Amino acid sequence: MQDQPFTDEFRTQLDLLMRLRRDVRRFRIDPVDEAALARCLDAFSMAPSVGLSEPWRILRIKSEAARAAALENFRTANTEALSGYSGAQAESYSKLKLSGMQEAPVQLAIYCDDATPKGHGLGARTMPEMRRYSVVAATTLFWLRLRAEGLGLGWVSVLDPKQLAIDLNADPNWRLIGYFCIGWPERISDTPELQREGWEQRHAQLPIETR
Repeated sequence: MQDQPFTDEFRTQLDLLMRLRRDVRRFRIDPVDEAALARCLDAFSMAPSVGLSEPWRILRIKSEAARAAALENFRTANTEALSGYSGAQAESYSKLKLSGMQEAPVQLAIYCDDATPKGHGLGARTMPEMRRYSVVAATTLFWLRLRAEGLGLGWVSVLDPKQLAIDLNADPNWRLIGYFCIGWPERISDTPELQREGWEQRHAQLPIETR
């Protein structure tokens, strides 16, 4: 395959895609086309991974029982998280919508297989966490591909991973990377919702230090 130079127009569109990649928590309930979802999941086959270990493991959460268990897990964890704040910050936290689990038509639990023999330990003997970083990198490509299809992704991290693994009967060697809600966003924005809600602001400039 010959290297193809990218045009200014392509780079502009890529920048737009990255700006519009938001953590979506407000979804329409319209179904997601299975062919479109399959195209997006193909991004995992193009993703980098340490030692070519491809340690990602994906569970699609479809049954009512599994979805109900995951939602209850989130609600319990969210209540506990709220108790860690006080005053104005607690009030602000209580108003945040931190998951789209009730609306999102597609829900995935993505894990890292820490015990995979694939890759023969290359690059992971000194830094075993590289396998999990690989899953995060692959998820980012998946996220961008979803956005290119007009779909949105919401990354739910307010969860008890041990309880979720029990409820989903996940392999004991797997470690949760995230619970992902996927569907059609209610709105498109180039500004993070947490910034719009006043929870936090982006850095004004990239914090690079010289050593």
